[in-house]
Amino acid sequence: MTDSGVQIVMKSNSETFGIESGYGKEVIEWLNEEARKNDLNFEARSYNYVVATQNFGSFELFSWVGDIQTARKIIVKASKRFKIKVIEGGYKTKEAILKISKQDYAMVRRGDKIIGHIAFTASRFGGQWQVTKEELR
Repeated sequence: MTDSGVQIVMKSNSETFGIESGYGKEVIEWLNEEARKNDLNFEARSYNYVVATQNFGSFELFSWVGDIQTARKIIVKASKRFKIKVIEGGYKTKEAILKISKQDYAMVRRGDKIIGHIAFTASRFGGQWQVTKEELR
């Protein structure tokens, strides 16, 4: 979804992680309990926003803070445990281009398997994330 040669970097928090609709509250509670139980640097919070995709269905987006590697591992673990699709977001291009909107890239997973990619865009001035591009793997 990016031009060849563009590097993608992860940040230590994200608002573009998602849980298959209908599972949000239950999964977020489980994520936080799992992090507490295992003394992990991770906390998830729902912000009550649903994004619909053409290829993957609807997702309840959530934000998190903590360690990126922990976030990646725990969201995959939740996908396996609840047998649901999840969005692993927070990927950014390394390019330093000033734009009116902010962009984010994500992988759609079912367990360990990547089933697609999504590009998000939002206003720099507090707008909600919108899906701008989807790609089945």
